[in-house]
Amino acid sequence: MHTVFIAGHAKLPSGMAAKSIYDTLTITAEVDKKYGVIVTASCTLATLHGREYVQQLLRGHSLQDGIEKPVEEIRLHYLGKAGNALISALKDLYKQYEQYTQT
Repeated sequence: MHTVFIAGHAKLPSGMAAKSIYDTLTITAEVDKKYGVIVTASCTLATLHGREYVQQLLRGHSLQDGIEKPVEEIRLHYLGKAGNALISALKDLYKQYEQYTQT
């Protein structure tokens, strides 16, 4: 297996469609072990469009380069209520990646 599956979690703000289904927002990513590149990503946003947007934003990014660029992309381009939760979940995912690479 050349990839690893990593998940990051964050609390959702109240008043969101996804909040009625989940209490937390989860971002999952399949990451290439050698280069840290996100092969594919998913999240628990309520709409397919939102989930696809996050996937497009993260796919191809190398976690070896840190997480600042995708965090900034979310800040600038994702204008939904879940923006801060997406950033928190992404930071949690990165923390899980760092722990993985240190083992």
